[in-house]
Amino acid sequence: MKKNLYAKVLLLASVCLGSACSSSENTQGTDQTPTEAVTLQPDSSFKAAAAQYKVLMARLPQDRLPKTYYAQTDSLETSDTGWWTSGFYPGTLLYLYEETGDQALYDEAMRVLKLLEKEQHNTRTHDLGFMMFDSFGNAERIASKPEYKEILLNSAKSLATRFNPEVGAIRSWDSEAGDFIVIIDNMMNLDLLFWATEVTGDSTYYDIAVTHANTTMQNHFRPDNSTYHVINYNPTTGEVQEKKTAQGAANESAWARGQAWGLYGFTDVYRETKDEKYLQQAQQIADFMLNHPNMPEDMIPYWDFNAPGIPDALRDASAAAIMASALLELSGYVDEAKGKAYVSAAETILKNLSTEEYKAAPGTNGGFILKHGVGHKPAGTEVDTPLTYGDYYYIEALKRYKEMAS
Repeated sequence: MKKNLYAKVLLLASVCLGSACSSSENTQGTDQTPTEAVTLQPDSSFKAAAAQYKVLMARLPQDRLPKTYYAQTDSLETSDTGWWTSGFYPGTLLYLYEETGDQALYDEAMRVLKLLEKEQHNTRTHDLGFMMFDSFGNAERIASKPEYKEILLNSAKSLATRFNPEVGAIRSWDSEAGDFIVIIDNMMNLDLLFWATEVTGDSTYYDIAVTHANTTMQNHFRPDNSTYHVINYNPTTGEVQEKKTAQGAANESAWARGQAWGLYGFTDVYRETKDEKYLQQAQQIADFMLNHPNMPEDMIPYWDFNAPGIPDALRDASAAAIMASALLELSGYVDEAKGKAYVSAAETILKNLSTEEYKAAPGTNGGFILKHGVGHKPAGTEVDTPLTYGDYYYIEALKRYKEMAS
């Protein structure tokens, strides 16, 4: 399970929260004036978010889960439980219930979990961490039940079936027989496996997670610590056949959400293993993003760091939210100077996400919290729209921020 941030983070928070941290790190945006007058108020944000999600609840079909909302047509796009984002809606509801005590949110989460539980046996997806750990994992953390443990363990078993020892990785997308596709997003599903070993004592899950992380670290990253989105391996020999993108601007570009997935994922792996190489990898990814010449002053990244049309390219609020949550945790594992810089960057992100530019006015945005996410720009889907995972990691980051401040 995800644990509370270390006491070191609390020390950093006492220095950083309430005013911007200063640091010798060349971290763009942390000393900009637009956010200095903004005060983060997590409790108010949680109440406003809870009200928004009640708007979303009211228009959601009973057997569907929310994906995004298109303001131009006032239409809510939904999915079945097998879609990779299916765990974020109940996960956000559970986070908001913890912070507000609103029973209606908990009841809705429980209703959705009943729909979702059949996915524990789904071996056709690598996204069971997103789907099941962000939903049932939070439910188990809040109120442990034997049935939650069983569902999560079955989910971990299903995920483990996609591991190929020759490649040393978990297959992401099913594809042609001669291909073995692994995407950087898959780093986010390893927490489920670490949890399974913690609960059962069976090291098989842990070993799969660590092996996958090692293979990803070896092959996904360029010398500048940016990440490829997609690696295609030979399933028999484990050799790399292709390095490319699916959702980024180009094969050699740095897709912003992919960078954030890598940052968050390797921070998680360090937490669970305490192996310094993963901490170093997480820091290198963070520093690539924070010091990139195309990182805007408000720290809300363009959808791709090499997107055409910068500075007029679209921003991705979801990438910013993931990044902020990861940086808050990472700040507790590094030296004080770098920790201050990471907290300051996360604070700047959260302040800007909490302004009317990115946070929806009450009752608007289809009930979603954040605006301006970019799902799949090359495919033209979910472009400049709210995204369930943007909301999830925004609320998670605010929870971590509040925990540090308290």
